[in-house]
Amino acid sequence: MNYSSKKAQILNVLSWSAKDWIDTYYFDESGFSLDSNIPYYWSPIGKPVEIPSNRFAKRINVLGFLNTKNNHLFSKTTITKVDTQVVIDFFNDFVNQITKTTVVILDNASIHTSKLFKAEIEKWEKLGLQLLFLPPYSPELNKIEILWKHMKYHYHKLEAYLSFDNLHKHVKNLLAGFGTNYDINFK
Repeated sequence: MNYSSKKAQILNVLSWSAKDWIDTYYFDESGFSLDSNIPYYWSPIGKPVEIPSNRFAKRINVLGFLNTKNNHLFSKTTITKVDTQVVIDFFNDFVNQITKTTVVILDNASIHTSKLFKAEIEKWEKLGLQLLFLPPYSPELNKIEILWKHMKYHYHKLEAYLSFDNLHKHVKNLLAGFGTNYDINFK
């Protein structure tokens, strides 16, 4: 299915959600570390500023299901690697709390399309969970990406970057406060 068709399909699903026939959530993972998230920096001409990166630094990984209709976020953090089994376990936690047919919109990351993940889909469908995969290279259609952006560039406090423990507490506080202390208008 091409981009335009998939976007129309998503709009259709969201219209059902607006009528309370179903629930719709966006799913994704993101990572937070003490490395800078600053995408650019002003410096004098000819004197670029280099910010060293440590790809192997400890990370706080976040998995989340976001309902943009009511800004409900079902999330968890982990400092372990996020692999297919971690995602499956989190989907199992999520499906156990849904109360009506729920469509989850997600990308085609390999951990979402692996044989292990696909083997779970039929079980989830019987419990009322339907998956709607986005076309490749279309993060703009996954609204939870907006939340990750706000967490990394707008809601962060400089004190969070003083230590890994501070950052972990900060990320947990942002997640817990989303929808009350932190809000996004997704329209």
